[in-house]
Amino acid sequence: MSFPFLLLLLSSIFLSFPSLSLSQPPKGYLIDCGAIGNSVIDGRVWLPDDGFITAGTARNLTVPDLVPTLSTVRSFPLRNNLRRKFCYVARVYRGARYLIRSTYYYGGVNGLDFPSPPVFDQIVDGTFWSVVNTTEDYSKGLSSYYEGVFEAKGSTMSVCIASNTYTVSDPFISSLEMLILGDSLYNTTNFDSHALRLVARHSFGHNGSIIGYPDDQFDRYWEPYEENVPVIASNKIPTVSGFWNIPPSKVFERALSPAQSEPLELRWPPFSLPNSTYYIALYFADNSDSTSSSRAFDIHINDIKYYNNLIVSSDGVAVFATRWPLRGPTKITLSPAANSNISPLINAGEIFDVLRLGGRTHTRDVIALEGLKNSLQNPPLDWNGDPCLPRDYSWTGVQCSKGERTRVISLNLTGMGLLGSLSPSIANLTALSSIWFGNNSLSGVIPDLSSLKLLETLHLEDNQLTGDIPSSLGDIESLRELFLQNNNLTGRVPDSLVGRPRLEVRTSGNQFLTPPPS
Repeated sequence: MSFPFLLLLLSSIFLSFPSLSLSQPPKGYLIDCGAIGNSVIDGRVWLPDDGFITAGTARNLTVPDLVPTLSTVRSFPLRNNLRRKFCYVARVYRGARYLIRSTYYYGGVNGLDFPSPPVFDQIVDGTFWSVVNTTEDYSKGLSSYYEGVFEAKGSTMSVCIASNTYTVSDPFISSLEMLILGDSLYNTTNFDSHALRLVARHSFGHNGSIIGYPDDQFDRYWEPYEENVPVIASNKIPTVSGFWNIPPSKVFERALSPAQSEPLELRWPPFSLPNSTYYIALYFADNSDSTSSSRAFDIHINDIKYYNNLIVSSDGVAVFATRWPLRGPTKITLSPAANSNISPLINAGEIFDVLRLGGRTHTRDVIALEGLKNSLQNPPLDWNGDPCLPRDYSWTGVQCSKGERTRVISLNLTGMGLLGSLSPSIANLTALSSIWFGNNSLSGVIPDLSSLKLLETLHLEDNQLTGDIPSSLGDIESLRELFLQNNNLTGRVPDSLVGRPRLEVRTSGNQFLTPPPS
């Protein structure tokens, strides 16, 4: 395989980053989905999820001996195989980088007719994150987790569970973590346009439980990884506060290293990869007492040179690539350099899929729809997260434009049984060409919509609207259909709407003081 357009950044780095206290847990949210109250686990407070989401049903699992965060789930209704999303929304610090981890344990929550977990999607803001398929883990009695690094683009961030075409029963989630990472971590990634989706993170030679907080001050998970390679222990643990990406010192307690001065070959990650571009970081520290010999080696990935003549001391070193193309099985080879008579070693590694962001709906439209949502007593259940993106998961009744600048161009909530009123904020959806709100139970007055210069269709028939017909509707030159029949409107039909060519007006079934136009 050739890499003619490879963008590669490799470095062995000892940078000075601010020291972060290991006694302080990472800031952010620990959300126990489906729980009814706060709980304290290992000294950290987990919150119930009802403050972050308005949809779904909290359920208890009947499986014995589960850890608390797996004993409850929130499940979401699968109706007519529609691609709908249900979003957790949390207040965040704009521009901060967040580690987001979702955890799933099915526990047969969907009943005997569905012994296997459903397959569904997860989404962050307007970006497709990954498919959630926990079937293999669940068959082994294990929970599954997914992890990514995303930058907050606004004052809130949404994490959504969404049905896809493979979903056959209600999607669910067990827990959700949103934790702030240090500014220095993974900062060679352009988070303006990309995010990182974790593929694998391992502590090589480690054979215990997953390494997390407090060993990792950011609560990243480092899984144990063993191969048929000798494991060597170290009495020299490097100081990690100035280490690239600040790995936990515990990953340097053990390393994989061949018994002789010969190449070390790893099949890592231990599964085949889809064709994509990856962020790869590898971590090394020399544990030997020898000062007379130099531990130096070359690194190849799938026989392509990754780093040449890497010199590893007891201080430790990190080598990383920000954009490395991979596909299929991956082989990492560490070969002693020509000037070295000491075998190579490796302590830990991380690999992320570099994920292109899906974009965001225009901020003006998002704010306007939030105003409309707040004026409705029973908005659609999936009116959370980004209104338009990903495109397969736009809000119920919301149609959006294509292209880089995503705008809302149509609202169709006909016959949805809506209660409440029409917020004046709807007038800020200036790209709208049609509004269909007929056959509901909306009350209140019709707001001034004269700013909607592209509006062609306005259907508000069969509601309980009151007040006058705004004369400003006559200022919308593009308007072609105005259906207001069967409401409780009073006053008179504005002259600007009477007898206007190419405009169909229907107003029967109201309480006008003057007759409607014939």
